[in-house]
Amino acid sequence: MAVLEVRTGSKPRASTKKSRTRVLNLQATKSAQTRGKVVDATIRCIIRFGYANITTPQIAAEANLSRGAMRHHFRNGAAIIKAAVVELHERRLRAFRRTSQTESHDPATMVQAYWNQLQNPTFVAFHELALAARTSRKLARILVPLEKEFRERFLVEAFALFPEWSGEREAFGIAMTFSQTFLEGMAIRVLNDTMDTAMVAPMLKLVENQIRSMNPAFTHSGPPARRQLIGKPSRYRSVSRLR
Repeated sequence: MAVLEVRTGSKPRASTKKSRTRVLNLQATKSAQTRGKVVDATIRCIIRFGYANITTPQIAAEANLSRGAMRHHFRNGAAIIKAAVVELHERRLRAFRRTSQTESHDPATMVQAYWNQLQNPTFVAFHELALAARTSRKLARILVPLEKEFRERFLVEAFALFPEWSGEREAFGIAMTFSQTFLEGMAIRVLNDTMDTAMVAPMLKLVENQIRSMNPAFTHSGPPARRQLIGKPSRYRSVSRLR
């Protein structure tokens, strides 16, 4: 640009600046698309082969890219896995927003919606990574901080999306943790074929009743909680009785 200014004695035309901006925007778009292809390919490989069995050549082949092109966007395998974990968390948040932005926040509706999410291959990938992190320090260093950040973001969004729990914040935190832990554990057992699928419906009802019992707003809405399933009455019925 300096040479151009000396020769012409004027600044570059606006059209030239716009042209350069368009080129930069196209490059940024192409770069983002390539990174997205790599991340999607990584998630598919995790689901198909398991974390312990995937390699960067496999990911490159799945993404239909050369290893050199992939290294241009990710300096190493750890950077690829980190990007994949971030994307998995973003997908979980997007799915949560979609199911929560509805007029019906009845526990039965929300429990079923979350259970449906857990049938998605995304959950398989996340579970695979969480299990592998138990014995892989490198993976744990990536996964643990991101999971903590995700939980914090999840609760912030959940409080905003569920105003009916505004006066029961402590109970809401317990209800969310309980339902996630219970349903995700059940999804793993179904995935591993170690649970009778006929038990799914009654277990979902159990979670629904427990959540319903923790918020007075649900006392007169929907079917009454079944006391034989949720234990003796109290403001916060003991979750330990559900084991």
